[in-house]
Amino acid sequence: MGANEGVGQLRQGDAGLVGSTTNNSSSAPPGDRRVRRTRAALQRALIDLVEERDLSQIRVADVVDRAEVNRSTFYAHYQDVHELAEAACTSMIDDLIGVVLALDPARAHPSDPAQDPDPPLTAFFAHFAEHAGLYRSQLGPTGSARVIEHVRLRTTSAAHTSGQLPATQDTSPDTAGTSGIPHDVLAAFVAGALIGVATDWLQRGCPRTPTEMTILTKPLLRALAAGTDTQPTL
Repeated sequence: MGANEGVGQLRQGDAGLVGSTTNNSSSAPPGDRRVRRTRAALQRALIDLVEERDLSQIRVADVVDRAEVNRSTFYAHYQDVHELAEAACTSMIDDLIGVVLALDPARAHPSDPAQDPDPPLTAFFAHFAEHAGLYRSQLGPTGSARVIEHVRLRTTSAAHTSGQLPATQDTSPDTAGTSGIPHDVLAAFVAGALIGVATDWLQRGCPRTPTEMTILTKPLLRALAAGTDTQPTL
């Protein structure tokens, strides 16, 4: 499975998958099928609207009109458009990580710089580019701390479980925090770097393609992994 195929798979499942996040605003049981369908419809409506205009210009009336539900239904699930945006982002990130980890990590031939050197990494950038407006609003300087932390934790977990990074010394379950992720310094460092690069790219309007971003980023990750073979002396 290539990066484009993986992103296409995620796109096809957006309508159903983005409704998986539970929300404290709802009094209905999170497992209720109707609740999941309604949340999926509201999140899908917002995702479509953000492709047309900035999040700051979207009102509850716009969302309920696009989702074909009434305002009381909206407020039974979300307090406002910003809470809906947070839920949509965190759900999509969860789905993205699942798709990325399922992609074939085989490298393209290094003699051909036009080929994709890392399909999972390209899928990561492609997803952010596809939903640039929504992620730009949530990861930027006036964004959501909840979404930023969720992206950081999920990316750290993916880096830790990918098998692409050398193990660090302090990765035992006893060192896991409230997130359940062991204290893997290298995975946390890679996650922070990727989020920083992706956020900067989004704020600049995605001037390079996802494949170009992978070609630029991959050597840095290789150098980082190689550098961990030598323990620093203090």
